[in-house]
Amino acid sequence: MKKIALLLCLFALLASSNAFAQLPAVTVKTIDGQTVKVDTLNNAGKPFIIDMFATWCKPCLRELDAISEVYGDWQAETGVKIFVVSIDQAQNVHKVKPLVSNHGWEYEVLIDANEDLKRALGVQMIPFTMIVDGQGKIVYKHTGYTDGVENELIEKVRELIGK
Repeated sequence: MKKIALLLCLFALLASSNAFAQLPAVTVKTIDGQTVKVDTLNNAGKPFIIDMFATWCKPCLRELDAISEVYGDWQAETGVKIFVVSIDQAQNVHKVKPLVSNHGWEYEVLIDANEDLKRALGVQMIPFTMIVDGQGKIVYKHTGYTDGVENELIEKVRELIGK
């Protein structure tokens, strides 16, 4: 019985340490070609969301459109910021800027053409969404998209800021 309790404690410790991992120190580009280190992303001490997508991923586009509809309200209420990270390969990166413009997204757009961030986070499927607290710790992860999942995102952000 003691061994089972010890194993459960170890599992809980490992699970909690993974849930609060820091952002990896990998480099991505802005939509305008500037280099950015992911571990330096911030929102002035407030939570932010990172959403990994691709131009060809229909569920990704549906998710980002759904969030876009409420993003202004979210910002006004919580101050949350959203970074979207395209994992489109180099030959398709030219499609990202027109797509963002056509959809009217007001997100900060980053490009992970070499998939360094995707690998560092162990992302297997997109959309991959995470919430980062004001100290740069990943506190929530979600893969895939179903209608209404954006409500779960804002609830997690509200919990972080104590609303």
